[in-house]
Amino acid sequence: MSHTTALHGSAKEDILESLYNQFTIDDQRLFKITQTFLSEISDGLSSYGRPMAMMHVSLLPNSPTFVNGVPDGSETGTFLALDLGGTNLRVCEVTLLGDKTFSLRQQKYKVSEALKTGEVTTLFDYLADSVDAFLTDTPSQDYDSHVSHADEDSPYVPLALTFSFPVEQSALDSGVLLTWTKGFAAKNAIGKDVVKLLQDAFDRKHIHVKCVALVNDTVGALLSRAYTSGGCILGAIFGTGTNGAYVEDVAKITKLSQNPTVAAGGEMIVNTEWGAFNNSRSALPTTPYDNKLDRESINPRFQAFEKFISGMYLGEITRNVILSLIDAAPQPLLFGGRSSVLLNKQWGLDTAVLSEIEEAWECLGRFSPPEQGSPEAQKAEKLRRIQGILAHRLELSPPDISLADADILRQVCNLIASRAARMSATAVAAILVHTGRARLWDRGEQSSVGLKDEGKRIGVGVDGSLVEFYPNFQTKLRASLRALVGPEVESRVDLGMAKDGSGAGAALCALVAQKQSQANHTNGAYEYDHQDIKVPPPIEVAYISSLSR
Repeated sequence: MSHTTALHGSAKEDILESLYNQFTIDDQRLFKITQTFLSEISDGLSSYGRPMAMMHVSLLPNSPTFVNGVPDGSETGTFLALDLGGTNLRVCEVTLLGDKTFSLRQQKYKVSEALKTGEVTTLFDYLADSVDAFLTDTPSQDYDSHVSHADEDSPYVPLALTFSFPVEQSALDSGVLLTWTKGFAAKNAIGKDVVKLLQDAFDRKHIHVKCVALVNDTVGALLSRAYTSGGCILGAIFGTGTNGAYVEDVAKITKLSQNPTVAAGGEMIVNTEWGAFNNSRSALPTTPYDNKLDRESINPRFQAFEKFISGMYLGEITRNVILSLIDAAPQPLLFGGRSSVLLNKQWGLDTAVLSEIEEAWECLGRFSPPEQGSPEAQKAEKLRRIQGILAHRLELSPPDISLADADILRQVCNLIASRAARMSATAVAAILVHTGRARLWDRGEQSSVGLKDEGKRIGVGVDGSLVEFYPNFQTKLRASLRALVGPEVESRVDLGMAKDGSGAGAALCALVAQKQSQANHTNGAYEYDHQDIKVPPPIEVAYISSLSR
């Protein structure tokens, strides 16, 4: 594995200043990125085949009707969901309680690198086996609120699939995979209907489960936040990957000009696929470390925005910087010039390590009373904690890690994560401006007169490990959003966690499928007794039993 070219400099301070300049984005650059975002949003809404696909989301099976409303929290029912989109897959049971809360039970299963890059049938067989294990390993429970009708001789359990990859969706239960992201590269998958791939796996294994709905995790985040808060216009993921889905005026989706949906007017949900924003990198603040990551990735020149801000990539960018500091000339700037097997391995540094380092730096100062020592003593204690993290997580020899090394590393982590948080704000700002809820702020007097939802709360649902767990990520995102759209609009943005959007959002889509199925079968078809089917619950109760705003 080739390393980033070693840094050359006469003084450590000069090289660190160079890193600071490369990774720091001023407000003017944020404005340029946001303006480019607005341009690519318009491009994606007007024509097909754009990197930012701006995909309209179908809601009703086998019809041209699209998502044209969001939940209000009164919906009820119990549903099964399968969530594939990162390191793990989840099978979960979601119960919508009808009072803006839901309960959730889940089981997680590891997705190996072999599954991610092998034959697609092997991957989907594993998904089917995981669902089967979830349903059979525990005592039975009635799914008495939503048993579906079936054309087969025996009834089935309905399931919604949360599939967090670019899909061109033509119906609620149909969608063709456009490309893999987030490290997946399963063979013979592109151009295939992912619902059919899953259903074929269930059928091969004689598992009585039917995939009735397909939902992207960003759409799920929007629906989940709308359910728990009473309204939401944007769902955004800032985790392993990144994407956004928002509520759009149908009239603005000009590429649908021949579609009968346009005549009906109204609104629909659009999945932006903003991870592919600015694949040309004309506006993005590229460094040699970003270029190295992209060149060695499984999808060079694609998913550019995602590679700057997502959890899958921040650790690798940091690893590239660390190696350049180790190899710096004429004198190494880290660890006495010594590395480790883990650091020399591509993807050897997980973004979770950056989070641990920043948390160690933040926490001690937050909870230590003044009497525990001078500021210098407290700083030294923080750095000793970071030393321990580096030795353990990077498999470095403790004598090779000085306090100065720890201090450099925590600054590098902060630079890279801060850039990600600030860039994330440009995506949110672009949607607010595009939908008429904000204007780019020129630092003058701000007025909301003439804006959509003038003076009202603007609901934004977010999900993902970075925005939920990374120290100060959300705070920095909000500060950058304030710089872009002004304090008046930013103060009205209700940016809240879309708790388990990939589960609750999928359940809400399954509810739509259930209602449509019931309507179809009521008109001349038979019905099953809801008490006839018993399905075992999962073996693991999720992290909370009831989720609300």
